[in-house]
Amino acid sequence: MKRTEGKVIIVTGGALGIGRETCILLAKEGAKVAVADILDDKGRELIKEITQSGGEAKFWHLDVSDEKEVEKVFNEVVKEFGKLDATVNNAGIAGADKPTHELTEVEWDAVMNVNVKGVFFCTKHAIPHLKKAGGGSIINLSSIYGLVGAGDIPPYHASKGAVRLMSKNDALIYAKDKIRVNSVHPGFIWTPLVEELGKNNPEFREQLDSLHPIGHVGEAIDIAYGILYLVSEESKFVTGSELVIDGGYTCK
Repeated sequence: MKRTEGKVIIVTGGALGIGRETCILLAKEGAKVAVADILDDKGRELIKEITQSGGEAKFWHLDVSDEKEVEKVFNEVVKEFGKLDATVNNAGIAGADKPTHELTEVEWDAVMNVNVKGVFFCTKHAIPHLKKAGGGSIINLSSIYGLVGAGDIPPYHASKGAVRLMSKNDALIYAKDKIRVNSVHPGFIWTPLVEELGKNNPEFREQLDSLHPIGHVGEAIDIAYGILYLVSEESKFVTGSELVIDGGYTCK
């Protein structure tokens, strides 16, 4: 039997990078995948790829910072697929890379609205459906920068630290409902978001590789397999945990 056979899973930020690889893998393992993103064209391309490979998936446009839109999409997913078993709160942005004293309120709020409020909204509107299903799994994408500092992008660090503690607290609140909540903490993964950070630095990739004791940055599929584990019944005794997938970065 496939590892997510028959499960209905929403993946936010599902059109690119970690989200994309996660959607492909979950569908391959038997899940019905709701790909949610603001990138409509990329999302629809992904649906075509998944369905052509024999998987089942459908795309929804979703801005996770808009609560009404989150509620609407989550209801539509359940109407389409009949239930909800898990949500992967992956949508996120890096934000302005400035020292704290130079940041504007607008720059700070832009990151918090997606990375923190987005996780809050998606959790809030997943819970009633997960309760109705008799339990489920919420996977929140944090970061190594939700665990340690790096002296850059202050709003990103703050947002990912918030996601880490939100996950632990919600794990306590919803354990009685058989809803597990865990956070995933990737090291540097070669995604479009990370590639964009280094677009003006030709030595960026080499510098990133050197930060990881294992010798290189990760790939999106490395994180997707961790998410697959947390969605599956293999992790039925795992809640409130931090799954660090970072090539040894935080060992130092």
